[in-house]
Amino acid sequence: MIQLRHYIDGRFVDSVGGATFDDPEPARGTTLAIVARGGADDVDAAAAAAHRALAGAWGRTTPVERAAALDAIAAGIEARAEEFAVAESRDTGKPVALARAVDVARTVANFRFFAGAVRHQSDGFHDMGGAINYTLRKPVGVFGLITPWNLPAYLASWKIAPALAMGNAVVFKPSEVTPYTAGLIAEVVDSVGLPAGTFNLVHGFGAEVGQRIVEHEDIAGISFTGGTATGQRVGSTAASRFKKLSLELGGKNPSVVFADCDFEATVAGVARAAFANQGQICLCGSRILVERSLHDRFVAALVERVEGLVIGDPADEATEFGSLVSQVHRDKVAGYVQLGRDEGGDVLTGGRVPDLAPELSGGAFYAPTVIAGLAHDSRTATEEIFGPVVTVHPFDSEEEAVAIANEVRYGLAASVWTTDLGRAHRVSRDLDSGMVWVNCWLLRDLRVPFGGMKDSGVGREGGWNSLEFYSEARNVCIQL
Repeated sequence: MIQLRHYIDGRFVDSVGGATFDDPEPARGTTLAIVARGGADDVDAAAAAAHRALAGAWGRTTPVERAAALDAIAAGIEARAEEFAVAESRDTGKPVALARAVDVARTVANFRFFAGAVRHQSDGFHDMGGAINYTLRKPVGVFGLITPWNLPAYLASWKIAPALAMGNAVVFKPSEVTPYTAGLIAEVVDSVGLPAGTFNLVHGFGAEVGQRIVEHEDIAGISFTGGTATGQRVGSTAASRFKKLSLELGGKNPSVVFADCDFEATVAGVARAAFANQGQICLCGSRILVERSLHDRFVAALVERVEGLVIGDPADEATEFGSLVSQVHRDKVAGYVQLGRDEGGDVLTGGRVPDLAPELSGGAFYAPTVIAGLAHDSRTATEEIFGPVVTVHPFDSEEEAVAIANEVRYGLAASVWTTDLGRAHRVSRDLDSGMVWVNCWLLRDLRVPFGGMKDSGVGREGGWNSLEFYSEARNVCIQL
């Protein structure tokens, strides 16, 4: 049985109280690992260790030295890439091919990107004639990083890398649902030899570990990715303590399909946006809006493509669609499908647990589901499901498409599918969304801002935005 321990002050340790919890393997319904169950005492120890690191060797490092450390972490993960891919697949239920191609590759890329970014980072200089102003960028201090279960290593690296690049020390809490690769990251960090306390990992539950991180008087900043309801609690707690705060929250993202689109490419792209990672990505396009003249043809092609997805064992290289992350989450998804039926929707495909091999009978599988015929303001069409369920809605004009897309409480991401360049610019401008992809989805440049509007979050990370967020700017004015 795999044992996952905290990593505090440069050592792997058990919880202060010795408590543990089980980490299930969702595709099989069996226990994958026994995990240390942290609490306030463990967070306190991690925060104290982080402060000692800042007061000691880590606090004296230069950007070049920190960049070299990030490159070393990237190389360490890359050397164990297959181990990371298998661990991520087993812990989340996603196909191992997806974990290898996306999760692990992006984890390595994030560390390398921010190593390069901090090497080339520069700050302002302003000549006043009789005086000069320049900007010093300093670390915030100890940062609390809290990540979700859908892209565990990928999103951990998205926060850990820039936080360390700017000289902060870290107290990191991964999701209790998917803690496996967080433990592997800690092993790589340990092998690199960062000063003790620079990076700390505390496993556990939100109420016991996450809450203590957010309210801790010695943790100066919080970066949180997760659900909107939890984000509201994190935000209210952190803001009242004047902590630096970034919240990347939920989404109910539209894929807006116009009749002049490249049909085959759009069907493939919209299907990928809907069902990648079993629909468990905050950026997934779960509301598909299709111009009425194309609607029936498009829906038929989409259903055919979805029904062709290979559902099965995540460890099988041929599998395209794996297990959901847990039985509890599958029950939530199934509940929304039933709500869709109750609201008058027509389930065109999916809406059931698929028939699979006996060894997978205890897994959290749910077939990719397409629902038509729902009002565009119904609960099923406007509430975040975070699973393999999409609703399809016709529209008659560009203005109507934008109005339907904008009527939900979220504003994280959108995709627009058209060959009309003017329309692409107009619709992208008018959508209430932090990110818009045109004729593509999840095509990411790490230099650009990442974040949402409305109930999808506060702040932006990515590229310079991350370096700015994970640091404090100090103006120095010198009279000549």
